Amino acid sequence: MSFYTSLTGLKNAQTDLNVISHNLANSETSGFKKSRTNFSDIVAVSVLTDPSLTQGIGARVSSISQEFSLGPIEQTGNSLDLAINGDGFFATKAPLSGSTQFTRAGSFTIDGTGLVKSTSGNVLQLFPVDATGAITSTTTTINAQVPATNAAGAGFAGVTVSPEGKLVASYADGTNTTIGVVALANFISPTGLKQLGSSNWAQSGLSGAPSYGQPSTGQFGPLLSGAIERSNVDIAEELVGLITAQRNFQANAKAIDTASQISQTIINLRT
Repeated sequence: MSFYTSLTGLKNAQTDLNVISHNLANSETSGFKKSRTNFSDIVAVSVLTDPSLTQGIGARVSSISQEFSLGPIEQTGNSLDLAINGDGFFATKAPLSGSTQFTRAGSFTIDGTGLVKSTSGNVLQLFPVDATGAITSTTTTINAQVPATNAAGAGFAGVTVSPEGKLVASYADGTNTTIGVVALANFISPTGLKQLGSSNWAQSGLSGAPSYGQPSTGQFGPLLSGAIERSNVDIAEELVGLITAQRNFQANAKAIDTASQISQTIINLRT
């Protein structure tokens, strides 16, 4: 039994190494959130087992949980680089599937049609506004699209985003137009979000449905224009975890080797 018990330890150490390696590989990925491996012991008993003589039979991976703590904020100076200084996710829409995805990576650009897109090509979602710039609905969202010209025919000159999320386009005649307000989403259980890669997540049954709101209101943090949120991976912490996982792997491998030697000794006994 010791072989199989130590084997579970080897597999768990390998899983831990894989998770740590993934964290380290994404230490420079904007909006990335690190993961942590959680383990639990395995004990098999029956009603006839003496509790004082119960032996464990190994360990297993109980979960790989995500940590959504805030990462460092880096100043860039680009007005469409946005960081959320607090809770919330940017809501984006995949252009092909039309599915809504969520991200903390706020590096956005404007394409040739005026759409504001993330680095993965998803379109930023806004709350619609009226002529005065007031939000008309927080239950529906629209694509962030900046017109090339305004009603007077003046050409596009620039764009700004306020801490409250107002996306304002400026034009050559000196006028400003509020395109919409950046929609932020939050979840009852962010750790239940489904990872999609490229710092994108999708809702799942574990995360619950998203609740939307405006930046700087309620549970949602204000936006920082000209900044991006970096990965929340702590290199020093991950390296310590890497050493610990390596030692765990070596210790379990040694236990298997010792069990093998004992078995060989028993086989070689002479009567």
